[in-house]
Amino acid sequence: MESKKHQISVKRTAQYYVLGNLAEAKSIWIVLHGYGYAVEFFSKKFETIVTDDTCVIAPEALSKFYVNGVDGRVGASWMTKENREAEIADYLFYLNTLYTEIVSLRKNKSFKLNVLGFSQGGATAARWVSQTQAKITNFILWASVFPDDMPFEILKNNNIKSYFLYGDKDVFLTKSRVALQKQKLQDAGLAIKLIPFQGKHDIPEAVLLEQVEKFGW
Repeated sequence: MESKKHQISVKRTAQYYVLGNLAEAKSIWIVLHGYGYAVEFFSKKFETIVTDDTCVIAPEALSKFYVNGVDGRVGASWMTKENREAEIADYLFYLNTLYTEIVSLRKNKSFKLNVLGFSQGGATAARWVSQTQAKITNFILWASVFPDDMPFEILKNNNIKSYFLYGDKDVFLTKSRVALQKQKLQDAGLAIKLIPFQGKHDIPEAVLLEQVEKFGW
């Protein structure tokens, strides 16, 4: 007898890390990690930009796994090709719920919102930005690519300032993939700031600090 797949929605518990004063910060960052990261360690990459006025929030993806074998370091993933549409719907619901939580914890409801997606978290962030009701100031795609189904008009219509950063020695975001992204952005008529830097598949502290100061993120 042939088996048939069924799906149900279940309650999940997600975790996120906060660096800085969430209640009073004038600028809030939501940063989405790449494949295999533990958010506790990914969040440390942003410690250098935290001030009295800047808060960083790093949510962890819902799917966790042992990075090597069946023990040791644990990483997380936003999605895989398996059950793709359901996983996308789950993390969009998760991020929208997180945003509601952020607003509820604020003393001043007005704040600048920066969304940064690194590597696998870049496509995740792009999808969230394209459908959320949150008022986003800056969207930063770092060492990643836009998903094929990205509705670029959302970025233009909502006046979201967009940036695409990539290292010249990134083994995942190769020159050919960067070229394809540039062509996709050009075809979409999207005015996105392209920022190459010297480095690998990472978020170098010096580069992050330089761009934060340069663009006022």
